[in-house]
Amino acid sequence: MVAGAVPVVTAATTAGAGRWIAAGAVLLTALATAALVLAWNGQQRVKALEGELVKRQQDSGAQAAEARLFARQAQDVAREAAGKIALLEARVSETSMQRSQLEDLIQSMARSRDENVLADVDAAIRVAMQQTAITGSAEPLVATLKQADERLGRYNQPRLERVRRAVAQDLDRTRAAGVSDISVLTIRLDEVIRLIDELPLLSSVDRRAAGRPVVSAASAAAAAAASAAASAPAPGWVDKLMPRWREFADGVWQEVRGLVRITRIEQPEAVLVAPDQVFFLRENLKLRLLNARLALLSRQFDIAQSDLRDAQSALERYFDRGSRRVTSALELVRQVTAQARLVSVPRPDATLAAIATASAGR
Repeated sequence: MVAGAVPVVTAATTAGAGRWIAAGAVLLTALATAALVLAWNGQQRVKALEGELVKRQQDSGAQAAEARLFARQAQDVAREAAGKIALLEARVSETSMQRSQLEDLIQSMARSRDENVLADVDAAIRVAMQQTAITGSAEPLVATLKQADERLGRYNQPRLERVRRAVAQDLDRTRAAGVSDISVLTIRLDEVIRLIDELPLLSSVDRRAAGRPVVSAASAAAAAAASAAASAPAPGWVDKLMPRWREFADGVWQEVRGLVRITRIEQPEAVLVAPDQVFFLRENLKLRLLNARLALLSRQFDIAQSDLRDAQSALERYFDRGSRRVTSALELVRQVTAQARLVSVPRPDATLAAIATASAGR
């Protein structure tokens, strides 16, 4: 009985194992099916994502191209805007300048008459100071101060009396300075230079001596003989020949008298100048005077004084001081030498300070 029960247990065990195998197979099939479904779903999602990515990439490319187009348009607009801004800035600056000019014009129109007079006098004095500094002459400043005094005198204003007193004070100081006029001095030197070629030298023969009457024993005897002959009776033909004889005798006497001339020589070197050296003497004297002229124009008064002294010494040594032209040239050189000195023109500080005080209303 025991032996017969064993096969029954084995069959039941085998049947249970088969069920488990079948269940496992079903489970594996279900898992495989689920895995396939999941894989298929994943693949579909990947495909969908790829399509979405491609679409988005295309959209991004289109948007990038559109963005580049917009950027170019924005650059063009920015350039136009920059040009318009520059034009507006120029117009704004021009408007500002016109506004400032208009404000200045309004202020100048709003000034009182006294302020206009003070401003004009101040500007005229400053211009005259510049002219005085350039020319070295006090005449522009003196003339301007005179005009300012006359103009201020026409306005009976107590406010301007202080300015007028300062103008009178500076005018007296400028006149007392005694500043030499460089233009006048240069004109005098030009006149002397022009006369150099016409001045007679001591070495030249004085032709004027031939025209002066010389009284000698021979001439006295000839005159006595002529008078005696005239008083004595003579035939008619002698009376006719006497005037011609006298003219002939006078001509001969003039020629003989011109052969010998006695002159006192104080400076022998002036007479011993050779005729071919006369040209160089005159040219050297001209150069001296031209150097003095340039020194005066450049305000180098020491050099000008030295050249003028040398020129004066040459005129006194080599030229005939008995001639009017030489005397005139020497006088001009002496005048220039006396006036060519360094004198500073005083500044009209009192007038400028009074104008500033009056303009400030103090």
